[in-house]
Amino acid sequence: MRRKRFAGDGRTPPHTAIENLQFDVPVGQFCCLLGPSGCGKTTLLNIAAGLDHDVDGSVGIPSDDTGSRPAVSYMFQTPRLLPWMSVRDNVDIVLDPGARAEGHGVRLLERMELGSYLDAYPTRLSGGQRRRVALARAFAIRPALLLLDEPFVSLDQPVGNRLREILLDQWQAQPTTVLFVTHDLDEAIFLGDRILFLSQPPSRVVQDVAVDLARPRTPGSPAIHAFRTGLLDRHGGLLAGLAGATTDPGHSTP
Repeated sequence: MRRKRFAGDGRTPPHTAIENLQFDVPVGQFCCLLGPSGCGKTTLLNIAAGLDHDVDGSVGIPSDDTGSRPAVSYMFQTPRLLPWMSVRDNVDIVLDPGARAEGHGVRLLERMELGSYLDAYPTRLSGGQRRRVALARAFAIRPALLLLDEPFVSLDQPVGNRLREILLDQWQAQPTTVLFVTHDLDEAIFLGDRILFLSQPPSRVVQDVAVDLARPRTPGSPAIHAFRTGLLDRHGGLLAGLAGATTDPGHSTP
């Protein structure tokens, strides 16, 4: 991608968000995009999702067997559920009639530990439960590419860690290519096969790191701590300002 530039609106000056950004993600890889706030991570996901076309460059997604653009799912920082629909209907709405009749959405919700909340409405759910519904909806269309923009931000540690485990369980049961945006180093190490470190804007890749830790992983484990410490020792200057960029052995993902 050569450039993504915002023209400004009178309150903010024109600025270039992304410049000379290029990387490939192999099919089935869980790739985390890590960078400081304002570095263009969400902008990049919006471009990949096809929501922003005003860009000099492109995001290439291989066509499926029919030559069509493959399915892309996007889970945002907020769940964006429809409040007038039940939990079941918030997932079923994205399904074709056949998958709906086969109970595909219900099975996904059961995997998300929401089987007893199928007829509940979003206002009756906790923040963590609403995100589980959004995660089930994201997987429901069997996407070839799953985009997640800090989906567990603002959750407390136990709830967030459980959701990360559920995400990985579903990803392993239903393999897909993942781009996961975060500014939390521990979260990226726990989840990712690979971490791309992005610079301050205009954003570009400044470090590409393979996470060679065996799965399953445990949040806050000695293995994750050792991996994080090694990154800080080698690339501490690149990681300044990121959540989790600390050598405190008691730190775990918030």
